[in-house]
Amino acid sequence: MTDVLERPETEPEAPAPEKKNGLLDMGQWTAAAPKAPAKMNPRTLWRNPVMFIVEIGAVFTTVLAVADPSVFAWTIVAWLWATVWFAAWSEAVAERRGSAQADSLRRTKTDTVAHMAVGRADGPDAETTEVPASVLERGDLVVVKAGETIPGDGDVVAGIASVDESAITGESAPVIRESGGDRCAVMGGTKVLSDRVVVEITAEPGKSFLDKMISLVEGSQRRKTPNEIALNILLAALTIIFLLAVVTMQPAAIYSKDVNAAAPDTNVITGDGVTGIVLVSLLVCLIPTTIGALLSAIGIAGMDRLVQRNVLAMSGRAVEAAGDVDTLLLDKTGTITYGNRMADAFLPATGLEERRLADAARLSSLADETPEGRSIVDLAVEEHGGDTAIADGAEWVPFSAETRMSGVDLPGEEGVRRIRKGAADAVAAWVREHDGSYPVDVAETVDRISDKGGTPLVVAERTGDAPAAVIGVVSLSDVVKEGMVERFEQLRAMGIRTVMVTGDNPRTAQAIADQAGVDGFLAEAKPEDKLDLIRKEQESGRMVAMTGDGTNDAPALAQADVGVAMNTGTSAAKEAGNMVDLDSDPTKLIEIVEVGKQLLMTRGALTTFSIANDIAKYFAIIPAVFMAVYPGLSALNVMGLASPESAIISAVVFNAVIIAALLPLALKGVAYRPVGSAKLLRRNLLVYGLGGVIVPFAGIKLIDTLVSLIPGVV
Repeated sequence: MTDVLERPETEPEAPAPEKKNGLLDMGQWTAAAPKAPAKMNPRTLWRNPVMFIVEIGAVFTTVLAVADPSVFAWTIVAWLWATVWFAAWSEAVAERRGSAQADSLRRTKTDTVAHMAVGRADGPDAETTEVPASVLERGDLVVVKAGETIPGDGDVVAGIASVDESAITGESAPVIRESGGDRCAVMGGTKVLSDRVVVEITAEPGKSFLDKMISLVEGSQRRKTPNEIALNILLAALTIIFLLAVVTMQPAAIYSKDVNAAAPDTNVITGDGVTGIVLVSLLVCLIPTTIGALLSAIGIAGMDRLVQRNVLAMSGRAVEAAGDVDTLLLDKTGTITYGNRMADAFLPATGLEERRLADAARLSSLADETPEGRSIVDLAVEEHGGDTAIADGAEWVPFSAETRMSGVDLPGEEGVRRIRKGAADAVAAWVREHDGSYPVDVAETVDRISDKGGTPLVVAERTGDAPAAVIGVVSLSDVVKEGMVERFEQLRAMGIRTVMVTGDNPRTAQAIADQAGVDGFLAEAKPEDKLDLIRKEQESGRMVAMTGDGTNDAPALAQADVGVAMNTGTSAAKEAGNMVDLDSDPTKLIEIVEVGKQLLMTRGALTTFSIANDIAKYFAIIPAVFMAVYPGLSALNVMGLASPESAIISAVVFNAVIIAALLPLALKGVAYRPVGSAKLLRRNLLVYGLGGVIVPFAGIKLIDTLVSLIPGVV
C-alpha cells in the first residue's frame, strides 16, 4: 500500500530558538592563525578559483611594486595579500573548531586489548585469546565483560549488557545492548558496565564510526559538496567575465588618453594606459571575493553543526540534501508518539469471557520483551491473575514486519494450541486461512479503538485441526509527543511535506495523523511499501528524508536522499543510511533538515551580500580611474572620495576587512527561520542585498577619510 492520504495546510508558528556555537572562543581563532599560510599554497588554493586569481594578482602587484616602488603600490600589495590571508584564515578557523572536537574524540581511541573467541564460539565457556584491537577484522568474535572496553564496532550476537557510550555520544545514562532485535549494535571505544556480551566485529580496521567521525570533524578531510562545487563554477564564471572586462579597460584607457590629450596625467592613468596595480585592484574588487573567501568556512561550519548535534554524516552530499528536502518520512512509534503503547483494556468477542482473552493474550506475550508485550502480561496478571513463567515445550513465533503477528504454540492433549496476536487484517487472514471466520463485532471494536487513536491487537487461537477462532481485541494506547504539531507547522512553512509511516491500520493512523498534524500518512506499511513511497516521491522530483533503525528499514534508508539511521539500530541500517544519529533520537531528523536549510540559507545570504557589495566598489573605482580623463564621470563619485588613489586603496582595504567581519556569521550561520523560498528570497534581497550595497558605501567612505590623511598616498 503506497497511497498517502493528505491533510489540509495550517498556519505556521514562530521558529524554534537558535543554538549557539561558541564563536567567541578567541583561543581557537588565534590558534588557527599560524595555519592560514599553509592554505595559501597555490597547489591547494587553485581549487578556489576566486581566491586563486586574487593570489595571482597579489604576486603580480608585488613584482610591479618592487620595480616601481611607491606608498600607493605597497599599500595595495599589502592589502591584496591580506585578502588572501583572511580567506585562508577563515577556513583555518572553521577547521580548528572541528579539530578541537576531533582531539576530544581521538582521546577515546585507546590501544584496547580484545578477547577474541577461538573458532567463532560464542557460548558462555568460549575459549578466547588476547589480541590488539587494531588487528581485528570484519567477522571476528570478541568477548567483552563488565569493566572492559568494546574493541571495535559490531553487533551483539550473544548476551545482554549495560553499556556506557558517554565518551562518544555525550549521554551519561547507560544503554542496554542485547543480541537480536534492533538494539544489538555497539561502537568501539564504549565500555561495558555490567554482564557479558559476545560482539561480532562489523567494521574494517580504521573504518569504525569513531574513525569516520574524527575524519568528518577534521576540516581538511572534508570534500566539497555538489552545491558547493556548483557555486564554485558560478564564481569561476563571474571571475572570467570580470577578467575579460578588466583586460579591455587597458586599451580603452589608452584611447581615452589619446583623445583627451589635454587631460592631466594622474598616477592612475598615464600615457601608457591604466597601471597594472590599478587593473589588479579593479579585478579583485569586482569579482565575488567575499563569498569566494568564506565558501569553505560555510560548508565546514554547516557540517560542524551536525557533529555538535551528535549526528555523523557519511558524506557532504547528505548534508546538502538535507537542506533541499521536500518530503519527510517519520515513523509513528517513538518519533511522533512516545512509543510506549500500553495495554489498557481486554475487549472479548461476543459470547466469550474476558478472562479467556486475557489468558490467551498473556500466554502469547510472555516471550515478548517489547513495552507493549510486557504491558499486556502486567494487565492480564493484575486483572485476572496467571503465571508469568514460560511453559515447557512452548514454541515462540516472533513478530515480523511481513506477518505483523506474533504468538506461541503450546503442546496439549487435544493438539497444539496456536495463539496469534497482531494487526487486525493480518490475524483475520490467518483465521480465514485456517477455516475460521472474522466476527463483525470484533471488526467494529477494532474500528472504535482506531477512531480514538488507539492501537488494536486482535487475538485468535486454534487447537489441533479445529478451525481458528477470534477471541477478542487488546486495546493499546499511545500519546503524541508535546510540540510535534508546532514542529510540523514549521516544516510546512518551509515547504516540506511530512508523511507518517506506521504499521497500524488506516483508522488508527488517521487518528494519530490528525492529532500530530502531519500532511499525510502511510498505514499498514511493509518494508517494500516504504521503498515504493520513496521512489514515487523521487520520481516526482522531490528530495526525501527518513529515519530507521531496523534491518527492514535498510532498503528505504539506502533509497532516501537523506537516510538517518539510529545508533541503537542494526549494522545493516547504519550502513544503508548516509547519516547516523548517535543519540538515537528519531525526532532529530527535523533538526538535521534545519541544519541543512541553515547551511543553504547562509550560503545564499552571503552570496547575495558579496555580489551586491561589488556595486559599491564599482562606484568607488570606475569613476576614480576615468574621471580625470572624463570629468563628467565625477557625477558617479557619489561617495565624494578624496582622490583616485585613495578610492582604490579604500575599496581594496574594505574588500579584505569585510571577509574577517563576516567570518562569525559564516561560522554561526544565518538565523534560521522556517519560511518559504519566495519569502526567503525577499529577505535576502532586502537584508543582504540592500545591506551589501549600503555597508560598503559607508565603509569605503570611512576608510577613504583615514587614507587621505596618510602622507604620500594621495
